[in-house]
Amino acid sequence: MALWLVRGGRYGEYEEHFLSQGRVCLTWEGLEEKDLSNAKDYEAIKEIVQSTYQGEAPRRIGNWSGQIWAFVLGMKPGDWIVLPRKKQAAVAIGEVVGPYEFDRSAEPLYRHIRRLNWINREIPRSNFEQDILYSFGAVMTICEIRRNDAEKRVRAMAKSGWKPAALSVVPPSAATPAKGPTQPAEKDEWVDLGQVASDQIARLIERRFKGHGLARLVASILEAQGYTTHVSPAGPDKGVDILAAPDPLGFGSPRICVQVKSGDVAIDRPTLDQLIGVMKNVGAHQGLLVSWSGFKASVEKETASQFFKVRLWDADAIVEQLLAQYDRLPPDVRAELPLKRIWTVAAQDEAE
Repeated sequence: MALWLVRGGRYGEYEEHFLSQGRVCLTWEGLEEKDLSNAKDYEAIKEIVQSTYQGEAPRRIGNWSGQIWAFVLGMKPGDWIVLPRKKQAAVAIGEVVGPYEFDRSAEPLYRHIRRLNWINREIPRSNFEQDILYSFGAVMTICEIRRNDAEKRVRAMAKSGWKPAALSVVPPSAATPAKGPTQPAEKDEWVDLGQVASDQIARLIERRFKGHGLARLVASILEAQGYTTHVSPAGPDKGVDILAAPDPLGFGSPRICVQVKSGDVAIDRPTLDQLIGVMKNVGAHQGLLVSWSGFKASVEKETASQFFKVRLWDADAIVEQLLAQYDRLPPDVRAELPLKRIWTVAAQDEAE
């Protein structure tokens, strides 16, 4: 059996379709009219790619051909698919249940299909060890993950209820996805350094701001944004972890009620409903629901209807806000989260 990485678009634009339809698709522009069912090996795939993308560099043709080969011929029923989710700090994992299919009646980018049974759609990224996260950060759209017995370890996590793994750090060069039989080495070594850095920062936050400490960190971020805050003491909070408002005394608008969940389970709809009810009780104009392990689909579906009332922060959003306000955070928080800014060249070919 094998473990494969498949991405749902550079911005996660295909994730909802994949998760709701029980499938992943080869969303390769230019191949919408090409039925790949008759391709029996890599050379046949490469011939189709060369004829479709004439003028592209040979290395790029080889790289694309390898990824398409993986989707059409490399994956087998029983293999597992990893879908890192862009819209929340979570990973979805499914089992391949059928061969490659081409559905000409489907929308153009959804015609190349591998059907799945989703095993778990909302595994917090922080549950995985860092070396596995490095592999999940491979820049390629499709590749097999082989390093460090990743497939066996992920299956073992499934048997143990996807419990958070112990902290370990392995250099990216030792944890990137192994190249398939046709993927060129030059791109096989690329990882998404931004995601790697974000994962490392998230791990540090987990260690330094456990439990009620996460509410303290969120309050510090809000204060750096110009809010005056009141943080409830540890223990039962009746749905209010933080109250925040502009103005040195906190008498300005908007008034914000914040609920912070630091557990390892994605938050469901009742927690959102509770926050909306508490907002009315305390006279808050808006609410902020913070969940370190992300949100279930029932919450995400309410994003549009609650747009003017509630914002959602998962682990990725917390890290993003932390970095945006880092220089304005209190010295004690910066001492607990020592970070430095670096610049690196952006990959020019990321989703190819």
